[in-house]
Amino acid sequence: MYSKFSIHRFREMLTVFVISLFAILLVTGLIAPSFVQAESKSVGPAVYEIPLKGTVDQSMVTFLERAFSEAEEAHASHIVIVLNTYGGRVDSANEIGELVRAQEIPVTVFVEGKAVSAGTYIALNADYIAMQSGSTIGSAAVVDSNGTLSDNPKTISFWVDQMQEVARLHGRDTNVAAAMVDPRVEIDLTDTLGKVKSVGDVIAISASEALRIGYSDFNVETVVDVLNFHQLGGRDVITITPSAAENVASFLVNPIVSTILLILGFAGLAIELFVPGLGLPGILGGISMGLFFFGSFVSGLAGMETVVLFIVGLILIVLELIVPAFGILGLLGGGAIITGILLASPDWESGLTSIGIALVIAIILVVIVSRTKKGRSVWNKLVLRENLTTEEGFISAESKDSLLGLQGVTVTPLRPAGAALIDNKRVDVVTEGGFIELNRPVVVIKAEGTWVVVREVKENV
Repeated sequence: MYSKFSIHRFREMLTVFVISLFAILLVTGLIAPSFVQAESKSVGPAVYEIPLKGTVDQSMVTFLERAFSEAEEAHASHIVIVLNTYGGRVDSANEIGELVRAQEIPVTVFVEGKAVSAGTYIALNADYIAMQSGSTIGSAAVVDSNGTLSDNPKTISFWVDQMQEVARLHGRDTNVAAAMVDPRVEIDLTDTLGKVKSVGDVIAISASEALRIGYSDFNVETVVDVLNFHQLGGRDVITITPSAAENVASFLVNPIVSTILLILGFAGLAIELFVPGLGLPGILGGISMGLFFFGSFVSGLAGMETVVLFIVGLILIVLELIVPAFGILGLLGGGAIITGILLASPDWESGLTSIGIALVIAIILVVIVSRTKKGRSVWNKLVLRENLTTEEGFISAESKDSLLGLQGVTVTPLRPAGAALIDNKRVDVVTEGGFIELNRPVVVIKAEGTWVVVREVKENV
């Protein structure tokens, strides 16, 4: 009975594991780089156009690393970053800034729309800043996950220093950089912009204003205009775009999406363990976890060690179904997956928050499903829940109390255990510790449940 159950559950969870792994490999196959190349004109090294649009996060860092690598291998003459972002993570902006600053190929950031918050810092690291009419730069104050301005003086001071340092690299006004970040800074820009930045505000400037105060080098409308400004109008333009896998990963690492994936992952795997026989929750949970780790891996948040931890965790959970480990393998598997999740998160704080939210909601879902579905679970291996009663089909062992005082004959030697014929029935008996030979008369001196103790009857001489 147990072996059939184990084989069935093993096959079921193995299916979950294989489908999850197949989904990861299928999506990973989309990771091939994507680019569009202009017709070759053979007039010199090409110009590489790299769009950075959307939220500044780790996936943008990984994409830019790949794009820069391709430009370097091709010995590009110039790199144009087309920037349009409302900002994002400070740590990711720092990494992108370092990449831009360290690039030996000249880099122009072309602000096409918005380069606010973290986008401003990225732009200030470039060799040149070009802005499109109607575009904006600035408003780089530090905010928390809820969009509220940070009042942490250390955080504000750090970001002000960073902004001022990159502004100083290219001879830009450091006071303006500070005013873009710190609402406590007051700056008089009457001579250049005809306005005063008051305390409580963070400054944002338009394309024309940026040109007047030296925060852009030239204003143009298209990338072609950027090339003409640099006298590169006859060069090939190779546009690097995110691959399909990178686009998918960028979507998956969104905090809301990643938390939903964790909820589905925890709930699906837990339901499959504690309420077996459904199948679909386990498959959905495995795929959700696989997508979470895939997004983190492709976006650069996680390394191969996190994927290994996830796979090892799934294997341990599957083994829990067929090995009587009393939940130890399941706990180890869950621990491996949670450790992998923490390593695959942008930081420990956000990782713990996502795990906490996902676990609470998953527990609620498991309780709801367990109350509506029947079936034995892995958890029931830890606790005996049935009453071993006759009504439930269990037959208790026959009591031997009625044999007390009766005599019989040994049918095997008692060493000290053996058998005796008592009341015309063969009974398993035991002596008080001594040896009794075959065919010797004995008497029952104790009978407790199934325990029958006999003593040899001595014949009178």
